[in-house]
This record gives sequence, C-alpha cells and structure tokens, in this order.
Amino acid sequence: MDALKRKIREEGRVLLGGILKVDSFLNHQLDAAFLSAVGVAFQELFQDKKVTKILTAEVSGIAIAVLAGLHFGVPVVFAKKTQSLNLDPDTYEGEVYSYTKKQHYKIRVSKRYLEEGDQVLILDDFLANGEALKGLRQIVDAAKATLVGAGVVIEKGFQDGGKKLREEGMDIRALATVTSMEKGDIKFL
Repeated sequence: MDALKRKIREEGRVLLGGILKVDSFLNHQLDAAFLSAVGVAFQELFQDKKVTKILTAEVSGIAIAVLAGLHFGVPVVFAKKTQSLNLDPDTYEGEVYSYTKKQHYKIRVSKRYLEEGDQVLILDDFLANGEALKGLRQIVDAAKATLVGAGVVIEKGFQDGGKKLREEGMDIRALATVTSMEKGDIKFL
C-alpha cells in the first residue's frame, strides 16, 4: 500500500530499540479516513476468504479492525488484556508476551462471541515477534473456529515473527513490510 509507506516515511519516527512510532495516525491519534482505506485494503487482500468474524487485541488493533469490519460487513471481536467485572467469566484465553512492556499477559474473549464454525480473520497494527498473533490464534483454536488468515498494517520484516508463523502455516498479509530502519532511514520490501 503505497499511501501507507508514504505516511510512515512522512510521519513515522524511529526510536532506540527498533521501535517504529506511527502514533500520529495508527495507534494513539487516529486518522479515520486513512484507516478506512486500510480497511478497504484488508478487504481486498482477503476477499477470497469467507470471513465471518474479525478478531484483534485491545487496544491498538481495535480501530483497524472496526473499520475493516465495516468493509467486510462482519462483527469485530477484541481480546481483552485485563480481567474485569463486565467480562463474562466463561472465556477463551491466549497468552502474549509484550516486548515493549517486558511482561506476559493473558488475553480473553467471551465464549459468547466466538464459536465453532466461525471463519476468523485476525487483524493487528504491527507484526514483529509474532506474540500477539500467537495469542489470538490460541483463542481461535480454543473456540474450534477456523483461522482464515492474519492481516497486519506494518510488519517488521527484519524480525522473525512473520517468518516463524508463516512456516507454521499461518496466512499472513502485511500492507507494508519494513526491511530496515537503520539510522532512521526506513526501507520497505
């Protein structure tokens, strides 16, 4: 997606530790019109799949998934990171390790919203080490639903998460794949 690459080059910032900050449009301040175009791009990439639900993790994946859900015409379910009183006690769980927060946590989805027979598309903002996608896949598997694919807005191709998950058979499609960010110079596949 050329518009995404342009936006990353213009608005993205590379921080120490291999962090790409795109919080001006993707995961802090949201550019709704642009994210709608991202939703269209995902719908085009996965139009050959019979998607019945979109699954993402809170928080950064929600806006992306909701706008894509509009274009797919399907419900969006997001996995919650914290246990709360308003979350059904009967949930599917996955485990995620956050490299930016340096901690493990469980993500949960109420069993009311994912079921056997669902054709699930996972969407997220970033793919680096693949931890979020692994945890979301655990939830899909626990529900005995079918994972039809995973879409990410930005993949850090220089990290091995995408490679490992593809080797395990996950159909992952990225709108932009960053191959390097040395000295703040962002290069794409």
